[in-house]
Amino acid sequence: MTITDDRLRPPPSVREAGPELPLDLVATLRALRAEPHPPTQGHRQISVAHRGPLRLVLFAFDQGGRLPAHQAPGLVTILALAGRLRVRTPRGTHELEAGQAVLLDPDIPHDVEALVESDMLLAVHLLEPR
Repeated sequence: MTITDDRLRPPPSVREAGPELPLDLVATLRALRAEPHPPTQGHRQISVAHRGPLRLVLFAFDQGGRLPAHQAPGLVTILALAGRLRVRTPRGTHELEAGQAVLLDPDIPHDVEALVESDMLLAVHLLEPR
C-alpha cells in the first residue's frame, strides 16, 4: 500500500479493516510520538477504532498540550494512560493520573490539558451512529 504525500499514515478504513481489531496502544503511541510533523496544540492523535457508534482515539500530549473546549454527541470516556491530565467541565475540574478516567454524558463541554507529557485514550459512544 502506498501512502500519498498529504497523508501521514494509512486511512482508518485500511488501518481498522477486518472483523477483529487487535490494538497495541504502546506501539501505536511510540509510532505517534515518532512522527516527523510538529504536534498541533501540543498533541498528536490517531483514530484506533471507528466502528458503528464507537470512536476510540489515542492522544500523545507534550507537557502543556491541550484540546480546547468542545463537546461530543455521545457518552465520553477520557482515560489517562500515562502522565497527568486536567479535564475541565462546567461542573468542575478533574485531575487524572495514569489509570484514572472520567465519564461524561453527551454534549458536556470539556477541555483537556496535559500537566506533564501524557497519553490518553478517548472513547466516544455516539447515541446515533453517524
